[in-house]
Amino acid sequence: MDPATFVGMAIAFGAIIVSIFLEGSSPMSVIIPAPMLLVIGGTIGAGLATTTLPDFIGSLRALGHYLTFKPRDPEETVELVVSLADRARREGLLALEDAARDIDDDFLKDGLQAAIDGTDPEDLRAMMEAKVDGKRAVDRSVAKLFADMGGFAPTIGIIGTVVSLVHVLENLSDPSSIGHMIAAAFVATLWGLLTANLIWLPISSRVKRVSELEAAHMELAMEGLLAIQAGSGPRVVGARLRALVGDTKQKEAA
Repeated sequence: MDPATFVGMAIAFGAIIVSIFLEGSSPMSVIIPAPMLLVIGGTIGAGLATTTLPDFIGSLRALGHYLTFKPRDPEETVELVVSLADRARREGLLALEDAARDIDDDFLKDGLQAAIDGTDPEDLRAMMEAKVDGKRAVDRSVAKLFADMGGFAPTIGIIGTVVSLVHVLENLSDPSSIGHMIAAAFVATLWGLLTANLIWLPISSRVKRVSELEAAHMELAMEGLLAIQAGSGPRVVGARLRALVGDTKQKEAA
């Protein structure tokens, strides 16, 4: 698993906690159930209102995959496809049926099996591209949900602050408690900004990045399988795929 998101969140929350201590306060001063419940519950509710129930539940279920995602090494994929191309060149495409059973990549495995079954190259490309497009569409939906929640959270925090300030104005007759109530009122705004920028928006960006990496891997596997089906030799396949990996890295750097 790639721990970047968890480590990043831990560093961000740790910096906030340390800053609170340096100010001579306590983290418990901002851990107040009422505004936290309003902000988090309100954000989740607003997020649900923007989508359908199946999409919302599916996004939550898929969240573990995005957060624990471990990128595949493109070079390992290239080496695997080259080895398949070498065997196909020596023994024929049908000889890869046994090798297909040992592949732990479902996309590559299904594509290879379709090629072995004699699927037309154009149909195979269309089928695999449809899977890539479908994956991207699902990822966009998940990323949008969390991006929307990141947009809602600060505003809901302000709503919580306004609600608390109304309560303050109702209790002006008790000056000794006004300071505490005003401080508590702004906690809602704090949690709105905090959850938006340290939870929801980072998760949305994580989903987008995982989607890019998975789609790049799928496209790499697709081009390799199509080259094998076309009868290309292992050297040609390897050179073609390594060129694709290089192009992808250049685009990411740009």
